[in-house]
This record gives sequence, structure tokens and C-alpha cells, in this order.
Amino acid sequence: MQNILLKDIVGSILVVTSIFDAIKYTLQANKIRQTKNAKSQSRKFINFAIVNDIVKFYYGVIIVDWFIIVSAILAIVCMMDLWVTTYLYYPYKMRGCLNFKR
Repeated sequence: MQNILLKDIVGSILVVTSIFDAIKYTLQANKIRQTKNAKSQSRKFINFAIVNDIVKFYYGVIIVDWFIIVSAILAIVCMMDLWVTTYLYYPYKMRGCLNFKR
């Protein structure tokens, strides 16, 4: 009984900290939308983070741990928003223009 209670407490803390992690990605996406430039954002970082959370999601499904599943879904949704925003505002879309500088 005590072990289940501890698991629920730590799992709840995991979900709360995952909300903060998801907010971090949302704040980054909002900043890119404000500046209309994703020059300083690493697309490789986002790709690695998405793969990590997809693996975390599947692990949660395999062991049937709802805390891991919820935390992974929160992160994946916010990271996909950041990924799309970075893709839209990354300066490579200007390649081929006369004044394009990397």
C-alpha cells in the first residue's frame, strides 16, 4: 500500500514537472513567432527531444504507466508546435534571394 502511494506521489510530481517542460517549448515557439526568426533555434535539438519523448511514450504504453504516458504526450504536443514554428521561421527559406546571408 505504501509503495503504491509513493508511486502515485512521484508520478504526480513527474506530470507537474512535465507541464513545466512543455511550457518551456511553448515559450520558445512564442518567442520565435514574435521575432519571426528561428535563427538561434537548433532543429537538431528538437528532433532529438521528440525522439526521446516518443520512446518514453512507447515505454509508458508497454509498462502501462499513465504518468509516463501523460508526461510524454504533453512534451510531444508542445515540441511539435516548436518544430513547426522553427520550420516556418528558419531563415533557410530565404536561400536563393539576393540579400540572403547565413
